[in-house]
Amino acid sequence: MSRVALIGTGLLGTAIGQRLMQEGIEVAVWNRTAERSQSLLDAGAKAITKLEFAAESCGAIITVLRDGPVTKKVVAELGDLAGRCVIPMGTMGVAEISDLGNQIQQQNGRCLEAPVLGSKPQALSGTLLVMAGGEATDFAQQQSLLTCLSEQPIHIGPVGSGAATKLALNQLIASLTHSFSLSLQLIQRAGVPVETFMNILRTSALYAPTFDKKLQRMLDHNYADPNFSTALLRKDLRLFLEEATTAGLQEHGLTGLLSLLEQAKGTDLDDQDYCALHELTVLP
Repeated sequence: MSRVALIGTGLLGTAIGQRLMQEGIEVAVWNRTAERSQSLLDAGAKAITKLEFAAESCGAIITVLRDGPVTKKVVAELGDLAGRCVIPMGTMGVAEISDLGNQIQQQNGRCLEAPVLGSKPQALSGTLLVMAGGEATDFAQQQSLLTCLSEQPIHIGPVGSGAATKLALNQLIASLTHSFSLSLQLIQRAGVPVETFMNILRTSALYAPTFDKKLQRMLDHNYADPNFSTALLRKDLRLFLEEATTAGLQEHGLTGLLSLLEQAKGTDLDDQDYCALHELTVLP
């Protein structure tokens, strides 16, 4: 497999780069803050010194950037893509990825969106859930690459279908975490032992594994070392609400949750694990 260009080496991007190199793939990296690529460079990755030359020696270009506008701007700097496939893995809106897909086509490239569910641990173990959107032929050509990161990457449909699927899932992250926090706050105030409540919940149809995953963090009020931050959850929920409005859906039940997450802006909670929203479900 030829060299892969990895654009964006934050928490998830770095883990993706590590996994690809473990699978024997040569990786060239670029990040807006160059120091964040150092661990990959130390592990053997090549540095991309100028974005306009990134496509020349790479078979595919993976972007793992914060949002749609940033991705669009960075991809524009790649210049002529010379038929290369660009694989955006960051979460963005349906309109954003559609616009990016058109831009990539104008740059003589091909777009295969591949947003993922999971973060650093799943990337390192190759167990991300990959939801690809694009031409079936592009998916087939890039399937072996995606299989390095996912046990079974799924081709959802055309460009935009992956983004819609990812936003639908991330909405559930926000809603489930919020609802679990409220329930936990109530039973604690009522004097119900947490483990009694959890034993009942675990045997019911209402249980979701994320509850146990976040329980101890909430009990300890410890949200350090996030794999997914409160700020990113807020960004993705806002995108979901925008898409819901466009689709003619009744979104009022979620606007309050977005307002709640807005309260984290400018506080330490924003850069902490998203279940820090537990601190917001109590009236000040």
